[in-house]
Amino acid sequence: MHPPLTPFDSGWLSRPGDVRVYWETSGNPEGRPALYLHGGPGSGLGGGGYRRRFDPERHLVVGLDQRGCGRSTPWAIDDLDRLYDNTTPTLVDDIEALRTHLGIDRWLVHGVSWGSTLALAYALAHPDRVAALVLTAVTTGSREEIDWITEGVGRVFPEAWERFAATTPEGLRVVEHYARLLRDADPAVRAAAADAWDTWESTHVSLDPRWEPGPLHADARERANVATLVTHYWAHDCFLPGNQSVLTRAHELAGIPGVLVHGRRDISGPVVTPWRLHQAWPGSELHVVESEGHGGDVEMELTSRAIDAFAGR
Repeated sequence: MHPPLTPFDSGWLSRPGDVRVYWETSGNPEGRPALYLHGGPGSGLGGGGYRRRFDPERHLVVGLDQRGCGRSTPWAIDDLDRLYDNTTPTLVDDIEALRTHLGIDRWLVHGVSWGSTLALAYALAHPDRVAALVLTAVTTGSREEIDWITEGVGRVFPEAWERFAATTPEGLRVVEHYARLLRDADPAVRAAAADAWDTWESTHVSLDPRWEPGPLHADARERANVATLVTHYWAHDCFLPGNQSVLTRAHELAGIPGVLVHGRRDISGPVVTPWRLHQAWPGSELHVVESEGHGGDVEMELTSRAIDAFAGR
């Protein structure tokens, strides 16, 4: 990992529907362009720790807060009537618009967790604009992954899952139920659903070696915003259905070099996902860290090395 890095430029890119997407650049303005895609959906760039994974002498580092979160405006919870505009294809269009705005021809794309799904979707839509992919805590947005993290893993935490799923109507997926609650007209219903969602997420990550007790998102507005975006995307299979799913199309990534880094102890996102992706993606490398879960120090160090290695090619 590299020393902390401060952006040298930032701004907002105007998009249709009065949306503004925040972006920032750091590192070497003449370096090899590299894009970072954060997790969630809805987690945002946070404090900028992602910049430490890039050699500041060799990379032009680009980060953006995906629409609806972070410093982008409006937040999802402040624009529920237009939440339907926030989809994976729309985010891909935002990324491509930012690339054009910054005058970048091709870039390495690095994504973590949900950001890896978005990176894959972008690469499949614009393969000629992607020099390489480096993905950490890998997800692909499949129905199987979503059902596991919202229902299947309940077999490991039955007490917590029973409380979490208690109000779900028969015949409705838990994630669909929470997506509806988080768009309810009553603010109290939305707040209670956001709290319950955060409690469940903090439960199923509790086997991660880095886990600490308490809410994942201490701020109530952020907690509600992240829960709203996550359930919106997961209830719609990340807007990558059927023959548009990442795993179905993974063979199309042939020719794009990629590195996948994943923790063996990631119970929320089992290693079978990056393993299947690696099997279907010619030219990809898979590195499994036996001691870690959903992103850890070793995973981030391997990620940083992979990113820097591509800069040297």
